[in-house]
Amino acid sequence: MSLSPSSRSGAFVLLIASLVGLAIALYAYFTPLTGVTGTLGALVPIVSCLALAVMALLLVKAKTRGATIALRALILIGLAGTFFAAMLLHQWWICVAMVVGLIGLILDLFRPAHHARPTHS
Repeated sequence: MSLSPSSRSGAFVLLIASLVGLAIALYAYFTPLTGVTGTLGALVPIVSCLALAVMALLLVKAKTRGATIALRALILIGLAGTFFAAMLLHQWWICVAMVVGLIGLILDLFRPAHHARPTHS
């Protein structure tokens, strides 16, 4: 049974938001006069956005309920941590990307279950 694209839309929104956050973080790290150019603190959003992108891909492929719950919890922690790091770095567009990622995670919470449990009579 394959998932329809609409049932995976939350994970795709999360993936796009994390990739946009990664692009913004890379821009801030490498571009002169951004205030965080080449700093160790600017590497945190880069690594965390990359991890969020990987977890979003894993969320699309997750089959069991336990794996889905664990990934969603880790993604929520990652979104909050990246948002906080971006606030400390005054990188507001990364904050916006993480809020969009949170919206994607919320959309993913409402996707239909992959497999219905059989009922025994």
